[in-house]
Amino acid sequence: MKHFLYSLCFLIASFNARSSVTDSSFTETTVTLETASGKIYGSLITPVDFKEGPVVLIIAGSGPTDRNGNNPMMKNNSLQHLAVGLVNKGIASLRFDKRGVAESAGALKKESELRFDVFVADASAWVELLKADKRFTEIIIAGHSEGSLIGMIAAQKHCSKFISIAGAGEPANITIRKQLASQPSQVTDIAYPVLDSIAAGHLVAEVRPILMSLFRPSVQPYLISWFKYNPKTEIKKLTIPVLIIQGTTDIQVSVDNAQNLHSAKPDAKLLIIENMNHVLKIVSADRSENIKSYSNPDLPIASELMENIISFIRKR
Repeated sequence: MKHFLYSLCFLIASFNARSSVTDSSFTETTVTLETASGKIYGSLITPVDFKEGPVVLIIAGSGPTDRNGNNPMMKNNSLQHLAVGLVNKGIASLRFDKRGVAESAGALKKESELRFDVFVADASAWVELLKADKRFTEIIIAGHSEGSLIGMIAAQKHCSKFISIAGAGEPANITIRKQLASQPSQVTDIAYPVLDSIAAGHLVAEVRPILMSLFRPSVQPYLISWFKYNPKTEIKKLTIPVLIIQGTTDIQVSVDNAQNLHSAKPDAKLLIIENMNHVLKIVSADRSENIKSYSNPDLPIASELMENIISFIRKR
């Protein structure tokens, strides 16, 4: 998916209840990060009469993906299902709209000023916010897709456990190169040199119109900052328990990515879920069924996913 890119340096994180939703088993409250360029909004969901326990920070994937796992074109509620599945087992969670996305759209200023590290700083700021709430005995980060890399860097400080869900196991420029490989040679012949230059840390002034959506000048500084990170290197730095999860019918992230992460962190638990796709739903290998699930908010996420995440969080 194409990224919505955002810019900002945050000033402070603040815990600010704005509204809440309650049903018979949980309470959901809107919280905000107060930043220099606008507010970033999230949802804290806790069991009713919650006293203390662990909390999971859920980090969404790439593109205009909101706190529930949706974007303007598709609604699947994958991350909302994850949060509700956790709270139904007594586990609190916080999920948020990224800069420039959904309710946090106002935090986007200039694309050219954004760096990948800003996303990491945002995740770290949410961790600090949760640490300030003394009800939370442990902070666990669960990052989905691109959120996996963001989360594993943020989790290197002040977190108890880390969960990677459909996370890349190689630098982003390598993933993009593989995706471009399916294009005609007329495209790859002009795209590969641009990609290689950006990966080497060099801005490319002249970009062909056909490549502008991917390599436009305003996004190149972000790509440079993103490409420098190798998930295998970052996951090695974690000294906390790690769970790596991947589905076999994921058409965006292949199983070998999870295997790459596990090879770098062999003491992590590796879970491959048969027939789980990128939005965490159980589907067959049929591509049309797979894509259809991206727009089905009523289809539940994989029960095996929930069972293993809950077991991992509760394990002492």
